[in-house]
Amino acid sequence: MTVKDLEILYEYDSWANKKLFHVCSQLTPEQLTHSVAGAYGSIRNTMVHVLSAEWGWIDRCGGAARGERLNPADYPTLESLLGLWGTVEGHVREFLSRLTDEDLGRSVEFSIGPGDKHSMPIGQLMQHGAVHAVHHRGQIALLLRSLGYVPGNFDILLFFAEKGSVASV
Repeated sequence: MTVKDLEILYEYDSWANKKLFHVCSQLTPEQLTHSVAGAYGSIRNTMVHVLSAEWGWIDRCGGAARGERLNPADYPTLESLLGLWGTVEGHVREFLSRLTDEDLGRSVEFSIGPGDKHSMPIGQLMQHGAVHAVHHRGQIALLLRSLGYVPGNFDILLFFAEKGSVASV
C-alpha cells in the first residue's frame, strides 16, 4: 500500500459518493429521513454515519479533528449532507497530501466507543475508512431500491473503466 494507492481508493470513494448523491437528490425530504430497515434508521442517518466515520479515521490518524460523532439531526437536508461531504472530502485530500509512504507503517492507537484500545498502521486504518464506505453505500443502494429508485452500479471496476484503466483485448 502506498499513498498513491490510498489516493486512488479515496478518489473512487468520491466518485461513488457522487453517483449515490445524484440518486439521493431525487428523494423527497421525507424519503431521505424516513425510518427504514437498517442499522442507522434512514438513508440520511446512514450517510451521516459514513461521513462521520471517514472523518473520524482521518482524525485518529492525525488529520483534521472531528470531535464527537456527527449527529444526523444536524444534517436535515440533502444540501446539508452535500456540505458535509465537501468538508470531509477536503479533509481527506489535505491529509493524504501530507502523508508519505513511510507514514503508512506508523501505528496509531484508537478505541471504538468505550471499548479496549487497539493499534494499527495508518495505511490499514485509511484503507479501512474507504472500504467501510463501500459497505454502507451498498446498504444505501438497497434502501434506495426499496423506495423504488435505481442507484445504478458504482463498482470500482466501472470507476477504473471511466478513468481509462480498463483495456479491451
